[in-house]
Amino acid sequence: MKGKTFIFIALITGFILYSLSMSTMAAQQEKKEEAKIVIIPDTVKSIFKQGTQTREPRLDIPFSIVWHIYLPARENMHAVFYFKAKNADLGFIPLPQVSEPAEEKKEEEKAQPPATETPALLQTSGHVFLQFNRMEKGAVKEVAKEVYIPLNLQTEGKAYDPEKEELYSTGYPLPPGDYLLSMAIASLDLKKIGTQYFEFSLPNSSLFTEELGTTPIFSVKKIEKMEAAETKAEIHQGFFTYSFLQITPCIENVFSVGENLDIFFYVFGAQPNEQGKFDIEVSYEVLKGEERIIRYAKAQYDTPIISQPLPIKQTVIITTEKEGQKIEEKEQRDVDAGQYTLNIEIKDNVTGKSVVKSVAFEVKEKSA
Repeated sequence: MKGKTFIFIALITGFILYSLSMSTMAAQQEKKEEAKIVIIPDTVKSIFKQGTQTREPRLDIPFSIVWHIYLPARENMHAVFYFKAKNADLGFIPLPQVSEPAEEKKEEEKAQPPATETPALLQTSGHVFLQFNRMEKGAVKEVAKEVYIPLNLQTEGKAYDPEKEELYSTGYPLPPGDYLLSMAIASLDLKKIGTQYFEFSLPNSSLFTEELGTTPIFSVKKIEKMEAAETKAEIHQGFFTYSFLQITPCIENVFSVGENLDIFFYVFGAQPNEQGKFDIEVSYEVLKGEERIIRYAKAQYDTPIISQPLPIKQTVIITTEKEGQKIEEKEQRDVDAGQYTLNIEIKDNVTGKSVVKSVAFEVKEKSA
């Protein structure tokens, strides 16, 4: 099977080098600006100072960090974090609407109480602060980076549920190493401040000399091309951004019968050939327990950034009898609901290095 990728994936490698060099320039400019302004207020810093020792969250605005991945960003790694928060806790309020001048109402209309209307849009505003501390042998060391992100979110009034938890993402490029993320969500007046703490590690891609490695392997629900790459950290609902891609992941790895397992990852340690092309060979198979139920044809890639849709269908042999003879036919069928494992064997044909990875996923019956 020749690797099927999105049309623009073939262009991404060169573009990433360009866009990330621009990000480096933006980061240099950001450093100059940081010298002039306060990134994290003392009120929040004092809370972080205590929290980095106890790891106890502050729940004025409850939220939780639920998922983390990373992707290469030139000499850095682009660290992506997903957090979950309830709508009511984020303080959404109706967005003021500009109304047209009303005509003079009749007396009977004035006597009736005004109808409660669902606002078209609701919004919330506040602050998000990220403090990245270096870690060494489990101990918290110096602050490596401080990031401020304005929090400005909107949601449709008809779909708004105050008790619903939504997924949000943010990301930032950092050098390889071990870190503790101190994250705060605060109201505009800083009277309400919620915090969480999250330890993570970012690998050094240059150390993959004996075997290949990969970024965390995840599946995507949707991937789109943006007109321009983001140069500042933002908060997004549902999706995250990487270079000029907008990616909506399936972080639960749960799929309905008939859906595709659409994986995305980057291969570390692979090298281009004399023509400047990569030659990466990947074999995919799906196991249910110890039984292999799907084996895909080998895929070839000329880029270390891999986006591969994999139909979760197995080939079954159908035996029928016609005129006294048995006839066998192959048929593609959706797999049954259950727990599965995707095994991925990756080989770099240029260096001969290889690695095997596995991803657990679940298939559920379609909801009625």
